[in-house]
Parts: sequence; structure tokens; C-alpha cells
Amino acid sequence: MLYSHDIDSALDGKVTGGLSQAVLDRELERARPALDKIRRWREDGTLPLLKLPARRDDFEALKPHAERFAKFEHVVVMGSGGSSLSGKTLVALKDQGFGPAKGRPKVHFMDNVDPATFEAMASRLPLDRTGFLPISKSGGTPETLTAFFAVLAALGSKAGKDNVIAITEAADNPLRRLATRLGCPILEHDPKVGGRYAALSLVGMLPAMIAGVDGAAVREGAASVLDPVLAANDTKGLAPAIGAALSVGLSKEKGTNLTVLMPYVDRLETFAFWYRQIWAESLGKEGKGTTPIRALGTVDQHSQVQLYLGGPRDKLFTLLIQDTAGQGARLTPAALGGDKALDYLAGHAMGDLLLAEADATAATLVKDGRPTRLIRIKTVDERVMGALMMHYMLETMFAAELWGIDAFDQPAVEDAKVLTRQYLSQRRKS
Repeated sequence: MLYSHDIDSALDGKVTGGLSQAVLDRELERARPALDKIRRWREDGTLPLLKLPARRDDFEALKPHAERFAKFEHVVVMGSGGSSLSGKTLVALKDQGFGPAKGRPKVHFMDNVDPATFEAMASRLPLDRTGFLPISKSGGTPETLTAFFAVLAALGSKAGKDNVIAITEAADNPLRRLATRLGCPILEHDPKVGGRYAALSLVGMLPAMIAGVDGAAVREGAASVLDPVLAANDTKGLAPAIGAALSVGLSKEKGTNLTVLMPYVDRLETFAFWYRQIWAESLGKEGKGTTPIRALGTVDQHSQVQLYLGGPRDKLFTLLIQDTAGQGARLTPAALGGDKALDYLAGHAMGDLLLAEADATAATLVKDGRPTRLIRIKTVDERVMGALMMHYMLETMFAAELWGIDAFDQPAVEDAKVLTRQYLSQRRKS
């Protein structure tokens, strides 16, 4: 396993607000039918994302596009939800905000339609040295299309096959028609892979490859989590099923309807946003689901932990902790200037402080009776990222089975899209 998964501190034997082992076992037993569903979805092609961890053939088709776009100084990805978060999460492995890997472009994700942001992009990026990647599964996502039209207005006649690649379904739709008129390459988005589950597809892989991420290693990590699930006859030893049973059991039995994911790793900050979408959009239906909250250690020890410890007892906490012991700059006694108040730092590396703060937060939450799950990793790389993504995709599927809902639709989101179109039409007439 590329990560460890410890829920002991979320059970009532350890914390007062925890789940009983009996209820956990009950929910795990109820989750068993999901094993057959997941296998069937993979075998009959209902859920192509489950075949992606084992695939490598599609990389050959993506490679020329990735290499061509890697020669730009900047690449702008335009997409909403998973069409943006998938690639953004993976690219964070290579760019922590201070610039891309050597010889790679800076990859930007324009996932909103704030006019000021687009004005800044158009005025500050060297558009003649920038590639553009609009992504929309349906080809009709208004945010993506509006962003793309704004880019085309800035590019003028310079937009075309050399600096634009579109990703959309192989069906007649506005994005495909526009890309066809431009004469730019159009890559096919599998219609059976929803945006929030698309990280392992070309939606996440192409931006990642442009940034220098090893896509094959990402999928290898995903396979390390998926393969045991496909081979299992029981859910009891499966981390994704256990996580789902814990969340659903706590919600049912304890009213624990908020779930906090708090990585103590800057490179996983965007991963927490990715998790928030897949959990919320997949499970928030028919009055069911729990509300995902993203936090970041140590930053949110100074903004959120007071609430977590002193506020309502309605949260499950998952701390995602990397073993950073000994990593980073070391604080020597001389560097501390002999200040006795700082003796506790002397001889320690920056990573020692990060790890100590993570462990201290976990211990404090447990001491206060707050259900706390610990996911620990040795390092952060492509394989680990793939494993974590697959874990939460599967945990979401198991939770949907337990709540009796469809993990792959989003009816409330569709209603809002219809109203948006109506409002725009009404304002044009007025």
C-alpha cells in the first residue's frame, strides 16, 4: 500500500463521539454488493474509468500533443469542475506556485468567469507563446465556452491548430463546432467518464503530461488501490469501503454530517478541493450525504482548529500526513541566536515541525473526543497521488451504495444550468 489508513481514533473505543465496531461491521456488510457492481461496471464497460489504471495505449496518442504544448511558455486550461480540478491536482505535483519544472510551461487553470481575471490573463500573458486547452465533456458548458470566446477575442486571427487543442465528446456540440471552424485538434472525451471522475483520463492526463507528470505512474498508483477491490470477496479489509462505512455510519448514528479533509502537505491542497467536489456532487442527493470541508495544515491550525475543538460535535476529521521527519532546513543553535525560548526548535528540521504539528493536532482532536481518521504517506509523487485519487473515487462509490443513490449524476446542478440560461435570456430581452 502506498498509504496507511487508520480509523481507530474514529471508533467509540477511542473517542466518545466515535462509531461502534458493531455499526461499522454492519455498514461494511451492507457495502458488499458494491463489489459485484464495481466488477460488473468494469467488465461490461459501464464505467470506463475502472479500466484506465491498467491502460497505457492511449498515452501514445496523447504524447505528440503534450510534447507540442510543452514547448509553449504558458498553457491555459479552460474547464469547470472536474475538467479543471483533475489536471490542476496533478500539475500541483510539479508546480507549487513558484514556477513549472525546468523546460516546462507554466500551466494555468481558468475555471471561473470573473472578467477581471480574464482581463489580467489577456494583458499579462504573452499570448503568442501560450497554448490553450478548452475542456467540456458536453461541449456546451457555458463557463468554458465563454472563457474560450474571451480567449479567441484576445487572439484574433492567431487562434487555430497551432495553439489550441479542444477536448469534448464525439458528438455535435458548440465546442466541437467551434474547434472545427478553427481547424484545431479535437480529442475525444469518453461520454461515460464524468468530469469529476476524469482525472485518470485524458482530461487530467494531458495537462499533467504537459507539466512533466508521469501519467503511467499515476495510473500505476490507482491500480494498486483498485486491483484489491476487484479481487475481493469481502469489504472488511478494503480501505475505501472502510472509509465509506465510517462516514455513513457516523452520519446515521451520530449526526456527524460534516467531513473535514486536512492534508499537511502543500502539494495536496488542490487534492482537497478535488475531493470536495467528488464527494459533494456525487453524494448530496435526496437529503443524504455529508458536507465535505477542505482544510490545510498547518495553515488552518490558526484559523479552523479552534472551531474544530470548541465548536459543534458534528464532524469527522481525516488528517492526511506525510512523514517529513528530517526534511528541509535544519535549525542550529547558532541560527537561533542562543534564545532559550527557542530551544525546542534547536537541531530540528522544518519537516520535524510540520510532522509534530500534524501529530499534535490529531492527538488533540482525539483527546477532545472528535472522530479522527489518519491517512499517512511516506512521500508525495505520482504513484501516491494516483492511489489517493482512486481511494476517494471508490470510497465515494461505496458510500453511494450505502445511501442508495446514484454516484454519477448531478440533477441539482443540471437544474441550476437551466435557470442560468433562462436568466440570461430574460435579461437580453429586458
